[in-house]
Amino acid sequence: MGNTVKDNIILLLDNYGDDSKKLHNSFKLAGKNYPVFVIEEDGFLPEDVTSVFSYFLGDFKKAKGVPGRPLYFNQIKVPEYWEISANNSGGSVHDLNKERAKIFYSEPKHKRLVRVVDWYDERGTVCFSDHYNRYGALYARTIFNAKGQRVNKSFFSADGKEVVMENYVTGDIILNDGDLVKIFHTKKEYIAYVLEKAGYADYRIFFNTLSTSFFVSQFLGDNGKGDVLFWQEPINNEIPGNMRSILNGTSKRAGRVMVQRRDSYEKMLALGAPADIISPLGFVYPFKKENQGKKEALICTNSDNIAEINKIVEALPEVHFAIAALTEMSSKLMSMDQYKNVSLYPGVKMKVLEELFEQADIYLDINHESEIVSAVEKAFLHNHLIFAFKETLHNARYVPQEHIFVKDKANELVTDLKSVMGNTALLKERLERQRAFAMLETKETYLGI
Repeated sequence: MGNTVKDNIILLLDNYGDDSKKLHNSFKLAGKNYPVFVIEEDGFLPEDVTSVFSYFLGDFKKAKGVPGRPLYFNQIKVPEYWEISANNSGGSVHDLNKERAKIFYSEPKHKRLVRVVDWYDERGTVCFSDHYNRYGALYARTIFNAKGQRVNKSFFSADGKEVVMENYVTGDIILNDGDLVKIFHTKKEYIAYVLEKAGYADYRIFFNTLSTSFFVSQFLGDNGKGDVLFWQEPINNEIPGNMRSILNGTSKRAGRVMVQRRDSYEKMLALGAPADIISPLGFVYPFKKENQGKKEALICTNSDNIAEINKIVEALPEVHFAIAALTEMSSKLMSMDQYKNVSLYPGVKMKVLEELFEQADIYLDINHESEIVSAVEKAFLHNHLIFAFKETLHNARYVPQEHIFVKDKANELVTDLKSVMGNTALLKERLERQRAFAMLETKETYLGI
């Protein structure tokens, strides 16, 4: 591998979404705390993750005049007499009847912590967006033209100075690096400079998209095919062109593809991808507890539309059902209190919700509308046995097909759940199958990449 040391590795991720987090955490759980750089800054990255833009911005945690915590929705500055209103989805700013701004929250949204504020002109078109970070500081501003198209984005240091400016029209990035003003004509050139300044220019790069991070890998000097693509997306009817360059050996640095979706791996093999270059790779999961086989089921919902809930509760009197919502509950849902084996938790606090996940060993993903608190993933990490209806399934990654039922045949779900309860061997088998379906990986496999 040339002069590249095998363990000299950085993770270069286009964004820090769920799959990126799982990849990062898998390495950490395996004992490898590799440096992590993210290309798309969102202001709320973990402390051990650096964006290629925030690298030059300084330490907001120690900066004077910075709140030190995220802004609550009503803490943004507005002109006198303008009104701020909000719900659990977002907020807005009004001047009498005219909407002047829209507020977007960081996740989880029910905490109402400000991530972005879009400000409107007199015609109701976005003229600029203010970006706030987890320290409550205005760290960036995006400017739009009269058509509502992005023109540029400026990034501000912890002491309020403009440090980086990305021009979306020309593609240039201008950096004020101390006494130097440097102009980069492409994003990959800028990122290569960041990695050089950070001392990682000759490190192996682990990346998870075929866009900017792949182009950076191609742009840097040869390292003997030490870079690795972690593929986390679906594959349609053909292998993407950029990936083909890795598979046929013409990619400059990347020599392996770790496929982190079972369906994508099988599709790639069917399309003729070489088995010596692609490998299936799941994730190392931080499980919270063991399943004790308790007859305790949990449902998380912000809707009163829970599929076949009365039928299920009545058919399983031996099971205790906890139904939790972050919001208040409607009279329809509150009427479930008539059942002795049901406990309701409207407006549940996070501490109580965590206790409910600890207490339960069964999770029912049977609520319509949106999922709250990433409940299915959370249930998986608490080793719940998860059941769902096809019509209500929120996260297919963690629920094997044999645990998914059709709503009109709720009796089949009930029958299957009864067969597992009290049968320790079957419960163990089902949990192992559930973990295998989610591509549970060993720490040793990650250490060998």
